Amino acid sequence: MAFLDNIITLFSGKNDPEANRKKRLRQIVKAISQNRYSRFYRVKNEELDTPLAKFFYDVYKIISPAQIFLQNAGKSAQLKAICVDFFLGKELKALNEKLAPASIEERAKTGQVKELAGLLKKELAAFQAGFDNTRITAIDACYNTIAAFEKFVGFDFFFLLKKFDPNVNERNFNYHPKFQPVRGAELVEEIKDFMELSASIEAEQGWEAPLAVLKLYKEGVDVVNQDQWGKAVRFLRDVGRSRILELIVQHISKDPVFQSVSIPPDQRAADSFLDAKRAEVEGVIGKIQTDKRGAQIDQLAKSIFGSAGVERLENYTVKANEIFLKKNFDGFTKIAGLNYLKAFLLDFFKKEIRELCDLILIRGQWTSSVLSRQMSDSFHEITGISEKIPVFDAALSDKGEHGSRLKQALAKVDRDRGQGKYIRIILKTVNNDAQKMINSSARSFISIGRNLKNLLEDYRKVPTELIMNWKELEAVSESPIVSRITEDYKRIYYFVQLLQFYAGPVEEE
Repeated sequence: MAFLDNIITLFSGKNDPEANRKKRLRQIVKAISQNRYSRFYRVKNEELDTPLAKFFYDVYKIISPAQIFLQNAGKSAQLKAICVDFFLGKELKALNEKLAPASIEERAKTGQVKELAGLLKKELAAFQAGFDNTRITAIDACYNTIAAFEKFVGFDFFFLLKKFDPNVNERNFNYHPKFQPVRGAELVEEIKDFMELSASIEAEQGWEAPLAVLKLYKEGVDVVNQDQWGKAVRFLRDVGRSRILELIVQHISKDPVFQSVSIPPDQRAADSFLDAKRAEVEGVIGKIQTDKRGAQIDQLAKSIFGSAGVERLENYTVKANEIFLKKNFDGFTKIAGLNYLKAFLLDFFKKEIRELCDLILIRGQWTSSVLSRQMSDSFHEITGISEKIPVFDAALSDKGEHGSRLKQALAKVDRDRGQGKYIRIILKTVNNDAQKMINSSARSFISIGRNLKNLLEDYRKVPTELIMNWKELEAVSESPIVSRITEDYKRIYYFVQLLQFYAGPVEEE
């Protein structure tokens, strides 16, 4: 029997794809004729008729204000923030305001940045905890409805309507259009686009919240007339359920299996808002910390050198660093710290502090050599560094050991990637050397400063415990020795504070 059925099917043409397609197209013609929106399409001439133009025109008339209001709305972080805020309760709104950049900056003026950072971390955690599944679902649904609406109103109704009446003017509804039928093939792709965009609008969903959010976004102006939009949605939904546009496209394209595929917006608005809020808070705190650090550095530099603008290095400089940054290398990363160090060594250590240390260590009669050795070791450590820095800087000149190698490698790096690794190795070595000198100087100056403070205390003791010949030292000192020690201790104290901003770990070689 199965064999006989196959023979009958073969001769009857039931497995002929073309015959099946034609049969389905005839069924489509019948479905169109029986559809309540059959007047949209002239089957015989394959023309889109004037009632369809009127349908598009009526929708266009309602949404045309929104086309202007919602330009670039899809990229607006403000719109997303307004949408989220719409669903926040009183407590969460208050927290959100406290986490605003302006509020954080104002709070930073009256408190310690470190304490504020800890408090903000707790407030941010409490704010995030307020976003339960119910709130997140409501926010996402509202925002995705707005996104679907924004895409829908962005459809080019004007282009489509011009096909039906060339005299139609964009968003000018004083003119009464005189629509004429249009060959379906001319607009079949536009109808497909319209179906795709309108599918998200046709879905059963509430419009009260989305339109309220958009009104807040436009500062109290309705982007569409809410009553008219409600009627338009019901009309769109009815047309969509009738499948008339799908049938029209199937008939025009002779594709009976065509189906419009619509992918509704699915943005995680709440999650992305919280991510942005977290990054914003961290960014503001980071900026405050950086600004405060910069202000502290400037203040210390001015108190030590008389000016924040201090430049003593010739090759390990910001200007020389530009070529590395342009080629995406980290470049010289310890410029400021090493520059301040060299300036202090030249301006103060080389003469005044050195002469004072020589006087105390060489001519001073210490009660114990062990007591003077720590200060002496630190003094010699800094003396050695003061001699290393010029050598270090000279090595980075065009003819220096590192400078010449870096110059040659930079000239080749664009065509030889291996040179990039070579440059990074040299830069790491150079920066590590600079960091080591900064760290060692900080430790040594701390030691000298501590010893100077102890000597000031010893000078006032009777009897003295560290140095036995203070009167002799006073006699040979160019100025009162206690004043010299006091002044140098202050300089070192402030300079150690400055260096501590730049002391840090040395990278692994």
